[in-house]
Amino acid sequence: MSRPLENRIALVTGASRGIGAATARALAAEGAHVILAARTVGALEEVDDAIQAAGGSASIVPVDLRKHDLIDSLAATIYERWGKLDIFVGNAAMLGGLTPIAHADPKVWQQVMDVNVTANYRLIRALDPLLRRSDAGRAIFITSDSAQDNLAYWGVYAASKAALDAMVRAYADEVEGTALKVNLVDPGVVQTAMRASAFPGENADGLTTPDQAALPILALARPDCGMHRSITRAA
Repeated sequence: MSRPLENRIALVTGASRGIGAATARALAAEGAHVILAARTVGALEEVDDAIQAAGGSASIVPVDLRKHDLIDSLAATIYERWGKLDIFVGNAAMLGGLTPIAHADPKVWQQVMDVNVTANYRLIRALDPLLRRSDAGRAIFITSDSAQDNLAYWGVYAASKAALDAMVRAYADEVEGTALKVNLVDPGVVQTAMRASAFPGENADGLTTPDQAALPILALARPDCGMHRSITRAA
């Protein structure tokens, strides 16, 4: 049986756990070869093992996205091996802790911006030529309702996601009329390590699971999806 993403190449950042790992597994299950990017080698290997055990295909790329020059090297490697990129999921993110904005540590502010904003800018810059070589390129970025809501103590993270949203919308306008579709996904409240760090002791039983959060991402990744410049929010 043909799978919707057969022979397509996908890159997922933050693929070692949570939404990123679930998205990688879902993409592989539909036939994509998934490039797993994150800092932790052991965790990436676990995701790779799960994909291989299910009959899928993946490659591991340990990378610290705060080292922005490495992003150019990653893009070069993708070009040399596959010549294109069909799907990019910009999932990697850093919370940076919850604190009054007036008390935010400048180093933490910079780290959050480096991962949540600048890394995605560098990824867009490096991957855009590869995505345009696809017959149906898809770029999907994970945002948060904190970018729009007024949430005390979430100022650093919220500012980074608001900046991401603005940047992604601009990019979507710039590729209007091409085969490349650019979208945002707000998965809502999900059972992740980031959520647990923000709300320790929270009962996570009723929260969205990473596998559930991956479903709208998977839908946007398919070649027959025509959505563009949208924000898909959890129900």
